[in-house]
Amino acid sequence: MLRFEHLIQINDPLVPLLTPLTREQIWRGLFIRAHEPTEFVMGLESCTIEAEAVGQEHTVLKRVLDFGPFQVHDEVTLTPMRQVRVLATATELWPRSEATVRIEEPEPDVLFLRFIYELDLQEGHSELDETVVALRKQAYIAADMDTVQRIRELAESGRLVH
Repeated sequence: MLRFEHLIQINDPLVPLLTPLTREQIWRGLFIRAHEPTEFVMGLESCTIEAEAVGQEHTVLKRVLDFGPFQVHDEVTLTPMRQVRVLATATELWPRSEATVRIEEPEPDVLFLRFIYELDLQEGHSELDETVVALRKQAYIAADMDTVQRIRELAESGRLVH
């Protein structure tokens, strides 16, 4: 099992050029990312939402992500204003994996996104090569920074307003 987590600070009072985002704007961006992932994931050709169950505590989406040569089936659990958890089932080309994005606010208006990744290793590969692990972690961080940038763009365009 590979586990990796990191934080991205959203609002930084030391960087006045960054427009502060509200918890609601961040949540709306994560909501759009779950429903329209082609706007966020490079190489993703399409996404089909096969089922959506809306409950009092959370919403669950069952999706099929089409990457062209292969598809990934996943389940997304959205806990409003708090977190998004994605669980992808294993296939021949894709290991079972879980990704969680959590909105954290240690002080009023000081917002962070915590990204947590868990990846089951394939049979016969009890450990990944250190270089592969380092590259995977760099890719996660780059993708997450792109996600935050995309949420900022959506906020500036007015798409994150109710």
